[in-house]
Amino acid sequence: MRSKHKILPVAITGLAMLAMSHSASAQKKELGFEDIFKRPPAGLTNQLPFVTGWADNDAYLEMRREANGSMKTWKVNALTGKDEVYVPPVGTHNTVFVRENDVFIKSPEGVETRLTNDKEEEKNPTLSPDEKFVAFTRNNNLYSVEVASKKETQYTTDGSDVIYNGWASWVYFEEILGRPTRYRAFWWSPDSKNIAYMRFDDTKVPVFPIYSEKGQHGYLENTRYPKAGDPNPEVKVGIVPVGGGATVWADFNPKDDQYFGTPFWTPDGSTLWLQWMPRQQDNLKIYAINPATGAKKEVYDEKQKTWVDWFKDVYFLQGGKGFMVMSDKSGWDHIYHYNMDGSLKTQITNGNWRVKDVLYVDEKKQLVYFTARKEATTRFDLYKVSLKGGAPTRLTFGDFSHDVKLSPNGTYFVTTYSNLKTPTRIALLNTNGKVIKELGNAKGAEFDNYNLATNDLRTYKTRDGLELPMTIMWPLHMEAGKKYPVIISIYGGPDAGTVYDTWKNDLSAQWLSKEGIIQVAVDNRAGGHLGKVGMNYIHRNLGIHEIEDFMDAAKWLTTQAGVDASKMCITGGSFGGYMTAMALTYGADVFTHGIANYSVTDWALYDSHYTERYMDTPQENPEGYKNTNVMTHAEKYKGLLRIVHGTMDDNVHMQNSIQLVDKLENLNKHFEFMVYPGERHGWGGVKRIHSRDESYRFYYQNLLNKPFPAAFNQK
Repeated sequence: MRSKHKILPVAITGLAMLAMSHSASAQKKELGFEDIFKRPPAGLTNQLPFVTGWADNDAYLEMRREANGSMKTWKVNALTGKDEVYVPPVGTHNTVFVRENDVFIKSPEGVETRLTNDKEEEKNPTLSPDEKFVAFTRNNNLYSVEVASKKETQYTTDGSDVIYNGWASWVYFEEILGRPTRYRAFWWSPDSKNIAYMRFDDTKVPVFPIYSEKGQHGYLENTRYPKAGDPNPEVKVGIVPVGGGATVWADFNPKDDQYFGTPFWTPDGSTLWLQWMPRQQDNLKIYAINPATGAKKEVYDEKQKTWVDWFKDVYFLQGGKGFMVMSDKSGWDHIYHYNMDGSLKTQITNGNWRVKDVLYVDEKKQLVYFTARKEATTRFDLYKVSLKGGAPTRLTFGDFSHDVKLSPNGTYFVTTYSNLKTPTRIALLNTNGKVIKELGNAKGAEFDNYNLATNDLRTYKTRDGLELPMTIMWPLHMEAGKKYPVIISIYGGPDAGTVYDTWKNDLSAQWLSKEGIIQVAVDNRAGGHLGKVGMNYIHRNLGIHEIEDFMDAAKWLTTQAGVDASKMCITGGSFGGYMTAMALTYGADVFTHGIANYSVTDWALYDSHYTERYMDTPQENPEGYKNTNVMTHAEKYKGLLRIVHGTMDDNVHMQNSIQLVDKLENLNKHFEFMVYPGERHGWGGVKRIHSRDESYRFYYQNLLNKPFPAAFNQK
């Protein structure tokens, strides 16, 4: 028989431990307004080393701040740790830039030479691989200048306000070639003998006027911007010898409704591989183009029922042993090895998980190094696998997400790793998995002395049974029986998930947590966790499955203790703004408040290439465009929506928000509208501070129901 006298001390000990736990928590420091919004307290976090890459196979590069505030690159030996100021190899790594509208070249020793000298503006100067020439565009024509003699060669003469040679039309810059190109649409061959370039004819592309209020009379900024269903630019792809002469045009009819993707030169420069798609974007072909004749030969053909994405890269194996690409045609992103004639040799990786990037191919050892979301869809790891396929070997460690920089020969790697509960760390390892050295830890000496809210990784189920991730940061001082408002931050666009098991170094989230707000991030089925399988759901109905997933996530939240279903706020920008506007209309029975920033409101108002990839044209899919239009569901609107837009947004035109404003006014609905004059697709500087503070004011007034803190108004 047990004596209750023997049980009692245990119970007392448990209560005492609980009391001690609360006492310890209470004794911890808390971040104040100044700590969060002005300057973090000393010792909370450490500055991590800034590793930029590898100097060679044995030494990595690290940027360090000097005593005078300037940055200098150091070379650090991976095995010994010996460091020295990095000096690029002699005779290589010149850099080129534009100053005073002219092209300059700068040697590794810092010697600058002016290569052009004229009144016109040169753009996108790009060194040839042998560093003997610099190609650039001027007045929408393509040129080069010889470094040694400063002799210019002009390759095209027909550049105008609608004809662009080597300078991208807007829709190619935004959606195909990408903003990092800065509109550059020309590519040197590896042997420096030829330049491939795109020629755009925007004659038939409609002009979209963007009004600026500046000055007494204002002005219009006119952009050739093809909206969904509009005529696209006519494009030709040409190849011209570096010495000049006639352009050889690739054998395509520019009048066809088609797209060209980023081209890739074969390693010896003998052939240009060109990506091609019809306007429907459901068939990707690669053609090998003969630079001498323009003749084309098909080497790759991929079709999907929904859409196909462009290749970011093509890896050519040595000795003509084929090429490798990464495709999601199986429903998941995997690596494929093809013979040079286009016949499949090996599917190197497979399974219901996604490869992210191929980092290195060791052809001698027949190994491929790649990153993937294999252990969990919310984490990234480094792996190696045989070129012949088979089970991959994980090279990273622990329940962390890893951002990896691999050495050129695959011997070492630097990983920046963390999870939601562990501040970011950096380590150096070899590819046998051995940790050589810890390089940095963001967790400061005082970190554990602060009472901080942390994120929990959870999952929710959609109405049709899919399981998807979310993160939740609960209020720091949550009380049993009390209800708390929710802010859900989303983006929601295709393959653009935001929920990852990584450390969130966001002190402003600590403020909202202290104030009593539940902060949530959610991904939908198209966000990437379910691969292309998940993305295919949204075809021709962009936005409906996504908002329904977010509604299901919010409904699940309302079943959790402490969640106030009457204060379910959602916010996002761009596609996230679209989702927010849909949440307060289509999803108005679930969401009560929202801030929609620079939002698409009608897919017929957005650009052709992005929209039609998922929706087809308005002519082909009128019901889909109607169903996904925010204005279609505006009568359901209730709660409170704030609409925010920059007046000179050249990406998502303010026209989108104005049409929603017009619709809500005509329905006599109450809402808020804020514009940022002169701003584009997002903003910085003082407007960023104003936008942040106004969002906080919205939260205080509508979710917390208490005065906006005076501290925000202090300069």
